[in-house]
Amino acid sequence: MTALRRLFFFIVGLFLALPLIVVAGVSVNQRQSLTFPPQGFSLAWYGQIFTNPEWRNALIASLTLAALSALLALLIALPLAWFLWRRIAPWANIFQLLGIAPFTLPPVITALGMLTFWATTGFYGQPWTAVISHGIFFVTLPLVTLSLGFSAIDRSLVEAAATMGADDKMVFRTVVLPLILPYLVSGYAFAFVLSLNEYIVAYMTVGFTMETLPIKIFNALRYGYTPTMASVTVLFLVVAAVVFGLVARFGDLPKLLGAMSEDK
Repeated sequence: MTALRRLFFFIVGLFLALPLIVVAGVSVNQRQSLTFPPQGFSLAWYGQIFTNPEWRNALIASLTLAALSALLALLIALPLAWFLWRRIAPWANIFQLLGIAPFTLPPVITALGMLTFWATTGFYGQPWTAVISHGIFFVTLPLVTLSLGFSAIDRSLVEAAATMGADDKMVFRTVVLPLILPYLVSGYAFAFVLSLNEYIVAYMTVGFTMETLPIKIFNALRYGYTPTMASVTVLFLVVAAVVFGLVARFGDLPKLLGAMSEDK
């Protein structure tokens, strides 16, 4: 049975990895076509991402959008998670539902809502609207990680600091913040990676006025297929693997993903 189980998991793993293998193979194709197995070997298509002005600008736009929107999501989630943890009011859970709602709705619904809002206010097409839209859309991720971080804090530490005369600001800065720092970083990392790959909300918010890498890929498909598109996909996978690998190395990834700790 052990051999059959291993064989089963191997087949499942191979099935899941096949699309990645195909994309990686296409990205090193020497010819300018999306063919697999690759005909020849070349890394020139990866260089196109950084040397071609159109792809380079799209990369810069994606990184800027992801960095700023993840920061905005964190700035929204931190006081909200702090408020929910302290339970200042019995209706605090309403804010938790509001914080989770954008991510639970289908992305196209959220994108249409934001499109309508920005078009009504007259700001449609402005790059900063994509930052705000992504920040709101991905606020759920740092909110969840920070909620887990706050739940792991021993409240007696906070009470002891208050007893020693520390006010709320000092308690937060000297006691709470160091304890939730890994969850801050993890929440930012999750929001950054997903914002980097997101297409629908960005496209519906700014259209063609700001070309991120996902938007650039879809626009380029109108003129043909090049291995550069596959190279961008592999780049996304590498960035995600590195970010989540760092989270797993320096944080509690199973807990951040919702698993219970062994001591619970």
